[in-house]
Amino acid sequence: MDLTFLFSYSTSALFISLIVLLFTKWKKSKADTKLRKLPPGPKQLPIIGHLHLVSLLPHRDFKELAKKYGPIMHLKLGETSAIVISSPEIAKEVLRNQDPTFAARSGTLSTEILWYNHTDMAFSPYNDYWRQMRKICVLELLSSKQVRSFASIRSDEVLKLVKSIKSSAGKPINLTEKIFSSTSSITARAAFGKICKDKDTLVKLFQEGVSLAAGFELADLFPSSKILRLFSSTKVKLWAMRRKLDVILDEIIDEHKENLGRMSKDNESFGQAEQTRRGNGEFGNEDLVDVFLRVKESGELSIPINYDNIKAVISDMFSAGTDTSSSTTDWAMAELMRNPRVMEKAQSEVREIFKGREIIDDTDLQKLRYLKMVIKETLRMHTAVPLLPRASTKDSEVNGYFIPANAKVFVNAWEMSRDPKYWTNPESFEPERFENNGLDYAGNDFEYLPFGSGRRMCPGMTFGIAGVELPLAQLLYNFDWKLPEGISPDSLDMTENSGITASRKEDLNVIATPYDP
Repeated sequence: MDLTFLFSYSTSALFISLIVLLFTKWKKSKADTKLRKLPPGPKQLPIIGHLHLVSLLPHRDFKELAKKYGPIMHLKLGETSAIVISSPEIAKEVLRNQDPTFAARSGTLSTEILWYNHTDMAFSPYNDYWRQMRKICVLELLSSKQVRSFASIRSDEVLKLVKSIKSSAGKPINLTEKIFSSTSSITARAAFGKICKDKDTLVKLFQEGVSLAAGFELADLFPSSKILRLFSSTKVKLWAMRRKLDVILDEIIDEHKENLGRMSKDNESFGQAEQTRRGNGEFGNEDLVDVFLRVKESGELSIPINYDNIKAVISDMFSAGTDTSSSTTDWAMAELMRNPRVMEKAQSEVREIFKGREIIDDTDLQKLRYLKMVIKETLRMHTAVPLLPRASTKDSEVNGYFIPANAKVFVNAWEMSRDPKYWTNPESFEPERFENNGLDYAGNDFEYLPFGSGRRMCPGMTFGIAGVELPLAQLLYNFDWKLPEGISPDSLDMTENSGITASRKEDLNVIATPYDP
């Protein structure tokens, strides 16, 4: 009898506890549902979610979807939650007010392989390692002082570009290719001196890598599927590219090490007073690779680095420094070909200020007010990175909506810079709009974010703009331009390539006639 009573009492207590637990969970679930209201979005399909609504140019698709679902949307891309933001007010909340929460990056299969397990700057997680590597790059390559020190390199390469175009005067040329080659040479010489014997191969590898890095590979969209990752054809292709990269980058690092060893012995022989070279830079200074080799061996870094880490950052500097500057110059020339009034006004300014001089310095460039407006307008209409990629580090709330941890976050900078709410005639190329509005590249005006904003803002802004101003000024000064016979300005294809960056889909073929002052 006592055992029966004890059993009944225990069962009743367990049952009552279970009821209380379920009731508590039910109340919490209701509260969470109320609190965790995801942003609106279209109806999703089983398994694929909203993938059927996204093309190879997602910034354009997101713009159309935002018209119906608003400035903050939730999309399911396979298994992955994506938050798309397309208003300056909400962008400010994410990129500034809650910056640390959204300072992460979502890695992809391509960035993992080609950027050495995300140990670069662009795709690295937001952590102490990222801060350390960013600080080194900014101080040694991307600061205003360092950018000015590369003026002679820019001048030399741009004069080569002008000479190359003059050799084909009156004939159709592929200006896109020539601009890209010139820009890549500037970046290579600034980052690692003249030690790059296979620059063209390196350029092609990075071009392809950037196009694959957008994160819409099936293995990225269904991360729980080990089969997709294991048998991905893209993975095989990426590792083949990585092996080629390793050969070239290892050779660059090895040659730097050998030269530095030789310099050290020479300096010991000559004595401190006669030491004239400290590194592989073109002026006897250290270049970026030298700096990383030095700090690697010094033992002074709080987080030790290896050669793969150095290669990852070299990859960043070379791909980002080349692709964005060259594509902006290319877009600018395409827009000028389509807008003869703007072309004439920009050329008149350049020719008045240059007045027959071949060598142009930074002081001259500062006088080109209208040219600077042309570049600003180019970056408004053709934002180098249309979708600013972030990732949430924890559950959070934005504009009254729940944002889950680890969600991909895309700020549609391309759409915001074309929003008629903030821009008059947004689809027209009108540099004069920047004459008195005070907008700049610093990331404080959220309707205009060509270089992003917040902690993840592009650190190479000064380097990138310098790589556009001089080439564009020299092209406008030295040549009159026209399109080949049978091609009208209105027929130029002004759509973008797929990928993280948005270069022109079609190369710009033009005819240059040397200007006779």
